[in-house]
Amino acid sequence: MSLTEHLEELRSTLIRVVAILGISFFVCYGYGEYISEFLLRPLRAALSDGDNPVAMGKIVYLGLLDKVISQLQVAFWSSIIISSPLWFFQVWKFVKPGLHLHEVKAVRPFIGVGFIFFCLGVSFGYFLVFPLTFETLMSFGVKEVEATISLKEYLVLSSKVLVFLGIVFQLPNLLLILGFMGLVTKYSLRNMRRYVYVGFAVVAAMMTPPDPYTMLALWFPLVTLFEIGIWAVALIVHPYLARQHK
Repeated sequence: MSLTEHLEELRSTLIRVVAILGISFFVCYGYGEYISEFLLRPLRAALSDGDNPVAMGKIVYLGLLDKVISQLQVAFWSSIIISSPLWFFQVWKFVKPGLHLHEVKAVRPFIGVGFIFFCLGVSFGYFLVFPLTFETLMSFGVKEVEATISLKEYLVLSSKVLVFLGIVFQLPNLLLILGFMGLVTKYSLRNMRRYVYVGFAVVAAMMTPPDPYTMLALWFPLVTLFEIGIWAVALIVHPYLARQHK
């Protein structure tokens, strides 16, 4: 394909992805109240002491349009998560023509695996990172004060974090695909390990409260995902490519 044909295909792919996200957005907006309640559940649990559900604080909205804006934001980020299998497939259709036949056969199974890892990342954030982070923040600093949490800020932040973690959990999948394309090897990944660890520490520090426990709770899974990716490249990619070049 010429450069113009590649750009035309990219334009068509982007249009399809935007259409998928647009339809998903309206569906998610219709269920925005339920999605918002689902996102608020970990925060409500952190604010509750069990006997009095508002003992440690309350969730408020500060402007007349805050509820509307927060529901629009939640619908947008939720549409990215819910429609991920469809736009994953569109991205795959765009990338596929640039691969050799043996690369296509090798990479195709990891499209489904990518969706599974995306769901694992979202679940990791919701069931582990959120409770641990909220409990740490509520117990940090002075006591006997009531928290007042902005509804809009929390819903927007929590939605973005879940999407971010879903993307981050694609790391083993990404390393496998790069390995099949010959861009990385187990040796190059091992050589860059120390720099990657430092980069993960910076990301974890930026994404979590200023305490070492919550930071490590995010840093350790990132390192684990990278190590899983190295082992996957060593055990799957290298033997496969060796057989192809016999």
